[in-house]
Amino acid sequence: MPEEAPGRWRMLSLLAAAELLGMSLWFVGAALAPALRERWALTASQAAWLTITVQLGFVAGTALAAMLNLADVFPSRWYFAVSALAAAAVNGLFALAPSFGAGLTWRFATGLCLAGVYPPAMKMAATWFRGGRGLAIGTIVAALTVGKATPYLLRALPHATPATVTLLASAGALAAALLVAAGYRDGPWPFARRPFSWSLAAAVVRDRETRLVTAGYLGHMWELYAMWTWIPAYLAASAVASHGHEPGWMLDVAGFGVIAVGGLGCLWGGWASARVGYRPVVIRAMLMSGACAIIAGPLFGAPFPLVLLLTLVWGFFVVADSAQFSALVTEVAPAHAVGTALTLQTSAGFLLTIATIQLVPVLVAAAGWRWSVGVLALGPAAGIAAIRRLGVASRAA
Repeated sequence: MPEEAPGRWRMLSLLAAAELLGMSLWFVGAALAPALRERWALTASQAAWLTITVQLGFVAGTALAAMLNLADVFPSRWYFAVSALAAAAVNGLFALAPSFGAGLTWRFATGLCLAGVYPPAMKMAATWFRGGRGLAIGTIVAALTVGKATPYLLRALPHATPATVTLLASAGALAAALLVAAGYRDGPWPFARRPFSWSLAAAVVRDRETRLVTAGYLGHMWELYAMWTWIPAYLAASAVASHGHEPGWMLDVAGFGVIAVGGLGCLWGGWASARVGYRPVVIRAMLMSGACAIIAGPLFGAPFPLVLLLTLVWGFFVVADSAQFSALVTEVAPAHAVGTALTLQTSAGFLLTIATIQLVPVLVAAAGWRWSVGVLALGPAAGIAAIRRLGVASRAA
């Protein structure tokens, strides 16, 4: 069997396009939060639940998929396609939600369905790559990062309404389902089956190196989704503090750019990890993103181009290490419990994001952006400490 499967780049491009389109549903609620706050008379903390419920739905969906081994029971392309189709449908219903409670229901259902779009795509891409899997998975994470930023770009369209943004995102997810259903086939190097098992959870928790990698991942997740959720609000408030007004549609484009630039960060992470290893990459990425979180406070209210430049650097590094944490778990976890370790890591990380997404508006209301945004740097600091201990343990072994 050849080391390089014919057609692997074409298949990776198809999956990346599908992932970008499918994941455009994730931040629809966050992008529309200003309009929905006015429509439903929401507080900032209530608006945060438009994203939090997606996180909860995703955790529930990944746990259910792991326990039922859905990725092994159903062919990959149909599992992805049906999940994307269902996500498109329930996200479309969000456009018709008559109340905040109904909106949260459809946001939760969207996250539940996206559990069949996000993790499976990485596994599907990896079946086409024996060598270079880090770059392949990094490409998929890059695509989903750009996809998550897409609602902000849609909001910048002339005369865009909440219904327009929601339905265009659903159309993208529908296109993703059709792309994969019509064009995807599994590659020649599938993963060995590594099912989730509650009986293996204790073994995962007892393993010191797996705990350290998971602790590093939790530090990463402490920062990531809170930054993605609230960076457009930070940019808007900083522009008002500096210039007395928001920069209109340019603000939506800036919000898109700050999140989407993380796609380049993911590609850098995949490229760099192949050359220097996973641990140096995650440490460098967390060091840079944590530094940006600290600087963002004192820079609040500075000229908008300067603030935008900082947040673009932040957006690049904040997600650059994401795929590498998954790779690290597969490297250090007990071989018979890798599937369980990945599921527990993902679930714990997304559950933690709920706390920080909710924490940021509370701190901003109490102390303002200048004194609040730096709290996100605590995650990278803790993550770096954990991964550095992992390096010591590995060298000692």
